[in-house]
Amino acid sequence: MRKAIGISLSEDERATLTTWARSRTVAARLVTRAKIVLLAADGRQNQQIADELGIDRGTAVIWRGRFATQRLAGIAQERPGRGRPATKRRHWAKTIVKVTLETTPPNATQWSQRTLAAHLGISTAMVTRVWKEHNLKPHRVKTFKLSRDPQFLEKLVDVVGLYLNPPEHALVLCCDEKSQIQALDRTQPGLPLKKGRCGTMTHDYKRNGTTSLFAALNVLDGMVISQCHARHRHQEWLKFLKLIKSQVPADQEVHLICDNYATHAHPKVQAWLKRSPRFHFHFTPTGASWLNMVERFFRDLTAKALKRGSFYNVDDLIGAITEYVNEHNRCPKPFIWTASANDILAKVKRARARLNKL
Repeated sequence: MRKAIGISLSEDERATLTTWARSRTVAARLVTRAKIVLLAADGRQNQQIADELGIDRGTAVIWRGRFATQRLAGIAQERPGRGRPATKRRHWAKTIVKVTLETTPPNATQWSQRTLAAHLGISTAMVTRVWKEHNLKPHRVKTFKLSRDPQFLEKLVDVVGLYLNPPEHALVLCCDEKSQIQALDRTQPGLPLKKGRCGTMTHDYKRNGTTSLFAALNVLDGMVISQCHARHRHQEWLKFLKLIKSQVPADQEVHLICDNYATHAHPKVQAWLKRSPRFHFHFTPTGASWLNMVERFFRDLTAKALKRGSFYNVDDLIGAITEYVNEHNRCPKPFIWTASANDILAKVKRARARLNKL
């Protein structure tokens, strides 16, 4: 009597097969194949597997043999040419893509799978497959802003040049304000995180005041100099510049990358710069704050310390910000800028050309 092919699994293979066998989202045929292989690895014969899973014995033979020769790839993919050709989908695909990209429903800003299927009189599953095939996701949107600064090129080259080729024996600091940070206190205590349930917090909140964070990110080592103020006028900006001056080496030139906020070019700030000749300002183009790397630090601060926080007052908020900055500075990691000015300019030109066609 012929014996079934023996199956032995590595830890990774068993983990993957178990995930597939228990999944509610992968295709049902893959679930069945994973169960066949797992039972085979446990020493079951083909007829036993067929009886237990309610399938034909030949099915168990096929997928046991396929896994033995091709491992996970053998059961995860269909052989080329297998299955019924999707003739109806090919017929509708062009129409689905055209309607998705060029029209909108009368009562919404974008199509959903169900509304488009009802509009065309086809199945929702067909719309789903066509969208997946063409990587269409009408429900998602990203924000953008093209700078209209007449000196965009000069400022872009200046700032990116400081990132990619910083001057020797000098510091490059990315500076900005994160203004009007609200001390939000939830109206009720949230439920803690537990197995099978995410943490919760009330949708409403109480405002307990605001603060503005001034921060300077050292491009070289990732260290952050910070200071919180109740307002963000030129007076506070000057206080922050003096703080930077007190904390950087006195024998080094300092290049500050800033945005075009009016306080950064206030006459009193200009007078301070004349008295501090080793400080040099470099302004990002108007509408291009993404060029300032300190914005990346602000994003981490918001996501890790502010978004889910609950603060009883402004002092509590400032304490959380200070604690985050201090912890960051204990083991700082710089953000690495990789895009060249030419790469950015080419992308901006493509975007402008596309917008001009609208």
